[in-house]
Amino acid sequence: MTLALGIDLGTSGIRCAVIGTQGDVIGMARGSYPDGTAEGWWHAVVEGLDALSGQIGAQAMSQISRAAVDGTSGTMVLVDADLVPVTPPLMYDSSGFDDEAAEIDLHAPKGHMARGPSSALARALRLQRMDTGGRARHLCHQADFIQARLTGVPGHSDENNALKTGFDVACRVWPDWIARTPLRAALLPQVHVVGAPLAPVAPDRAAAFGLSPALMLHAGTTDSIAAFLATGAADVGDVVTSLGTTLAIKMLSDTRIDDPAQGIYSHRLGDKWLVGGASNTGGGALLAHFTVAELESLGAAIDPGTPSGLDYYPLARPGERFPVNDPHLPPRVTPRPRDDALFLKGLLEGIATIEARCYAALKDLGAPEITRIFTAGGGASSTVWQEIRARIIGKPFATPSYSEAAIGAARLAQGGV
Repeated sequence: MTLALGIDLGTSGIRCAVIGTQGDVIGMARGSYPDGTAEGWWHAVVEGLDALSGQIGAQAMSQISRAAVDGTSGTMVLVDADLVPVTPPLMYDSSGFDDEAAEIDLHAPKGHMARGPSSALARALRLQRMDTGGRARHLCHQADFIQARLTGVPGHSDENNALKTGFDVACRVWPDWIARTPLRAALLPQVHVVGAPLAPVAPDRAAAFGLSPALMLHAGTTDSIAAFLATGAADVGDVVTSLGTTLAIKMLSDTRIDDPAQGIYSHRLGDKWLVGGASNTGGGALLAHFTVAELESLGAAIDPGTPSGLDYYPLARPGERFPVNDPHLPPRVTPRPRDDALFLKGLLEGIATIEARCYAALKDLGAPEITRIFTAGGGASSTVWQEIRARIIGKPFATPSYSEAAIGAARLAQGGV
C-alpha cells in the first residue's frame, strides 16, 4: 500500500493528513505554533508528524510515498543558504508597506496585484530591508520553507504561492519588470507547476520521522486551494468558500478572470482556473467580539430564518481585499443591540452578505454560473451560520467530501490535480 501525506500550515497551527490510494483518510494530527516565527512553523510540523506517527504507526509512516505542503497565501520569510531565517516572517494580512509600494508602482503594470501597500511583493521588499546584514539567499513562502526543511533543497515554489509575489502564471516566468525593482532577483524561487515532483525527503528527515527515503515532495499550494481540493469540487462552476479566520472564495472556471481593483485573481489548477479572492471578514471578525465558547452558546439562541435588521460589515481591523480592495476600509458593526445573540446574528448576516457580494462581482466579470457551493474551514461546523448563508446567498449548497486543507494537500501529492 502506498500513502500520501498533506501538511497544512494554517493561521493558528498545522494539520497533517495521510490518505490511501482510494482517497480514504488513514490518519490526521495537529501541531501548535509556539510563537510567530518561521522556526515556530517548523516546530509545529515536527510536533504534528510525531503525533501522526504515534497515531498511524511506524509501518504506515514508512509507506508514505508522496507529500505536499500548503501554507497561507502571501506569508513569507527570508532565509540564508542553510535555511536559517534571517528575518521574522511577514504574514499574509500584514500591510502598511507604502514606501515599497511606491517603488513597485514605478515598474509594475497598471492594475497588477503586486501593487499596493499590502501586496506580497511589497512584503518581500520590506523583508529585504529587514535583512540588514545581507545574509538572505532565498525568499520562501510559508509552504516553501517547510518543503525546503523537509528536502534540504531550497529555492523552489509553486505557481499558486508565487502568484501574488508577481509570478506570471500565463507565461510561467518571473516578469522582467520585477528585476527593475529593488528586490534582488537571486532571492526569487524557481516556480513549478502545482503538484510537480520536486525532491525526495532528506535522509535525516526520513530517519527522524520514520519516513521512507524514497518519499517524494511535490510542489504545493495555498491553504485555500488545498481546502478546495479536499471538498471534492471538480466541475466548472463549483465554488468552495473557506470560513476560517478570513473568508476565501475559489470558483473552478474555464476562463481566467483578474480584477485587482476588486481583489479578484486567478490561480492555475490543471487545465482550468481557480477564480476568486479573499476577504478579511470571517471568523477573526467574530472573535474580535466573542470567545469560541460564547459563539457556541449564543448561536443556539439564534433563529437563522429571519433577518436581524442590522447592516454590518464585520472586520477584525480596518482593511479589506475582496469584494473591494481598500486597505483602510473600517469595520461597520454599529449600532450594537443589547442582546448579544442578536448582535452575533447581525455579524453572521454581514459576513454572508459580503460572501454574496463576492459571487456577484465574479459573475459581473464573466465567471460561470454557480453550480454548487462547498464550505470548508472552522465555520463549516456552525449550523446556524450555514442556514443564514443559505438564506442570504440563495444558491445550491453541497456537502464536501472533506473540509481539511491537509487532506487537499495529500490529494494534490497523490495526483489530484
